[in-house]
Amino acid sequence: METTTTTVQAPTGRARCADGTGRLAELFFSDDAHDLARAKAICRRCALAESCLAGALERVEYYGVWGGVLVMEGVIVEDRPRRGRPPRHPRPELVVDEVPIPPHLVA
Repeated sequence: METTTTTVQAPTGRARCADGTGRLAELFFSDDAHDLARAKAICRRCALAESCLAGALERVEYYGVWGGVLVMEGVIVEDRPRRGRPPRHPRPELVVDEVPIPPHLVA
């Protein structure tokens, strides 16, 4: 009997966050609200967002933006908890729209 091994490639190569350099990774695991909003904006237009989120929940990811939402300890959370006393008035959700780069500026 002959055994063959096949390698299944993860779909991250087609994901919008996979820029090939790893420079975008810091946005998805940042403590800064603006970075997290930018990461969510990148995910919003990604075709793999649903499968990315499902995988993160299945793996019980510790922290980060997965599939366009913030995940902490395998659970979807609205916002990263802040230190200290909670504010009297809830902070508005920070939403950042992704602005396309003009083609003549892309190397």
